[in-house]
Amino acid sequence: MEHLNITKGTEKDFNRLSAIWESAVKATHHFLDEKDFLYYKSNITNYFGQVDIYVCKDAYGTIIGFMGISDTMLEMLFIDASFRGEGAGGKLLRYAIDKLNVRRLDVNEQNLQAIGFYTHLGFRIAGRSPLDNEGRPYPLLHMQYSPEQDV
Repeated sequence: MEHLNITKGTEKDFNRLSAIWESAVKATHHFLDEKDFLYYKSNITNYFGQVDIYVCKDAYGTIIGFMGISDTMLEMLFIDASFRGEGAGGKLLRYAIDKLNVRRLDVNEQNLQAIGFYTHLGFRIAGRSPLDNEGRPYPLLHMQYSPEQDV
């Protein structure tokens, strides 16, 4: 994990981030209907422009994951499917907590791996919405950071 570097992302990274998003969603969001996947894919760069982007690069300078932050909210965190399980997600989330004061996030209720990941790193479920932020039928769990239970 020491070989991973986190920096602020820029608009020139958006093509790579879009590819990472697609790779990650195909690996983890099996519950997503194809038409909804295509909808989100067509809008992903718009979403990038609404948050502060941070990228995680490997030792070769390749972006392997990213997150989007708005105030104290983690709006998105995606890791290229071929790099899952190598520490990039944890490094990004720790950076978000420690350096950016992130304390809240929403996660799809159907994404059990992500819920486990966030819980393992100190987040607890604080609420639920039956629809996602686009009004689509993908329930969200609202999670808050509980440092007293941090591992």
